[in-house]
Amino acid sequence: MTSLRDLLAYNIKERRRILGISQAKLAEKVSTSTHYIGQIEQKNKFPSPEMLERIANALEFDSPQLFSMESFSNEAIKRFQEGVMSDLNNAVTIAVDSRISELKKMG
Repeated sequence: MTSLRDLLAYNIKERRRILGISQAKLAEKVSTSTHYIGQIEQKNKFPSPEMLERIANALEFDSPQLFSMESFSNEAIKRFQEGVMSDLNNAVTIAVDSRISELKKMG
């Protein structure tokens, strides 16, 4: 499944690579720990809006660019779109099944 976490992690790592800065240097620039940056890049943590802005500024990005797919191949974009559609389908199925179950209980 591709998610916002996947996009964020990929773009932070890729931008750091382009700028030639380490996780430690990025952490220093945004006043956080290297461990926290690593957790974001490993998709274990998702930063607050304020932290996203600080990261974007440190990476010389506009905040929305953290979630951009510009550097992704067409195949990666297609997989992302398929993942989003699958996630939406699963969410709708769960919601409908839940509602049907509630209606059955009501009689």
